Amino acid sequence: MMFDPILMAITIVFMGIGMFVSSRLKKKFAEYSQTPLSSGLSGKEVAEKMLRDNGIMDVKITSVEGQLTDHYNPLTKTVNLSNEVYGGRNIASAAVAAHECGHAVQHAHAYSWLSLRSAIVPIVNISSKMMNIIFFAAFFFGAIYHMYNQMLVLIIICEGVITAFSIITLPVELDASKRALVWLDGSGIARGAEHEKAKDALSWAAKTYFVAALAALAQLLYFITLFLGRRRD
Repeated sequence: MMFDPILMAITIVFMGIGMFVSSRLKKKFAEYSQTPLSSGLSGKEVAEKMLRDNGIMDVKITSVEGQLTDHYNPLTKTVNLSNEVYGGRNIASAAVAAHECGHAVQHAHAYSWLSLRSAIVPIVNISSKMMNIIFFAAFFFGAIYHMYNQMLVLIIICEGVITAFSIITLPVELDASKRALVWLDGSGIARGAEHEKAKDALSWAAKTYFVAALAALAQLLYFITLFLGRRRD
């Protein structure tokens, strides 16, 4: 199973697509990081204003290490911005900061897809660990033949959970970007050409989630097909 050529091909194809999209995203971020924001606001200030405009006063904005490590944590109610975004006064910083605040707005409004995604995170973590254990066992112990079908069933269940999470993530991310872009235009922070550049940056970020969802779905369908094929044998 570990050396299945079809599974390897699926993995390589989507890895290649993912690397291409990730490369384009980094290039776009680098490009728009060199484009000053006419309002002169930093990412932190953009985030503060968007939260304030949406009546959100209980969310903290923090700076974290790394590049493209920006995220919103609903458990701690923190908008975590990478150092570059936190202090940056450019289109990229404004777009990313507004996007992460879009998640905070979702949380404040009990956006159903965000609530669902948050609820299944523990199950996804367990499924990911189970997948690692299964493939580790298959690699080092040869996936005991008489347990192969049972292993496939367990893989399908775990991969199904991971795929569901990836698909649920899509509307969450797209909606956060939509909220960010509407607010950037309505507040006057980014209009016209600046707004289009912010939209372009966020669209490439969204593509990474589409690739991840398609990769997970392709693997799930392959495992299901493999299982059904063995049942017919």
